[in-house]
Amino acid sequence: MQKRKRRPHARDLRRGRFSEQGQIYLVTTVTQHRLQHFLNFDCARAVAKTIQQQDASGACETLAWVLMPDHIHWLLALHDGELSSLVARFKQASARKLNRITGNPGQALWQRGFHDRAARQDDDVVGLARYVVANPLRAGLVEHIGDYPFWDAVWL
Repeated sequence: MQKRKRRPHARDLRRGRFSEQGQIYLVTTVTQHRLQHFLNFDCARAVAKTIQQQDASGACETLAWVLMPDHIHWLLALHDGELSSLVARFKQASARKLNRITGNPGQALWQRGFHDRAARQDDDVVGLARYVVANPLRAGLVEHIGDYPFWDAVWL
């Protein structure tokens, strides 16, 4: 009898995840079924406001972000709490807002889990920020980043 290969699961991604205050993280999370909710301007604006609210809460400082049609890249410095808790609060708050806008209460917006990468000391944070905001260019959504409405960066 042949042994079945075990598929990776979201909980495996969390195993060994360590949150450190002051650490810079690049977080990526994707919409459920990769639906392109953020082609809707009001939905995208609601998510952008949710990022600002996370900063205002003192939990993090956003360094750069870009909202693509079906996912977000978020470069942040963690100030308070666990990274997983911050991302969960962001996902919950943004889902509630989108559900109000679309009239679909209880609809799942985000896939479970998220991908994160802690910046190393030798990483070029400005280069990471530029990489994040250049996503719409690489995806062919615009020819100039200034033409894309849903991104921001502290440095460039």
